[in-house]
Amino acid sequence: MATDRRAEVTWNGSLLEGSGRIDSTTSGVLGAQELTWKARAEDAPAGTSPEDLIAAAHAGCFAMALSHALAGEGTPPEELKTSATVTFQPGEGITKIALTARGKVAGLDDASFRKAAETAKANCPVSAALAGVPEITLDARLEG
Repeated sequence: MATDRRAEVTWNGSLLEGSGRIDSTTSGVLGAQELTWKARAEDAPAGTSPEDLIAAAHAGCFAMALSHALAGEGTPPEELKTSATVTFQPGEGITKIALTARGKVAGLDDASFRKAAETAKANCPVSAALAGVPEITLDARLEG
């Protein structure tokens, strides 16, 4: 069954001097979040940016895909900590995404964890949607 998700945004003014806000999302979890060019291009704490949201979506999707891959191999994770760092270059767009995964998985060696992480990176729907990004790296390691 297909699932649709929707986000509504209002923007006022020009790109550089204007500002916007996320008005609503399907889940209602995100709302009334300020969007600004400064947050996007200057790494200023002036609201959020599309890249913040892409990073959160990618890290979340990747964690789910990795959990699924590990469970499919008979080694479900005790805990996964994932992150995605999205690099935005004004005038060029998103130039890089760096994924990281740290996992606690009983009965698994580091090489097998890295292999599962590579599979998850390749099969995560958000990774597929971002396939046009010039560079997507992965650093995956077991902990403890």
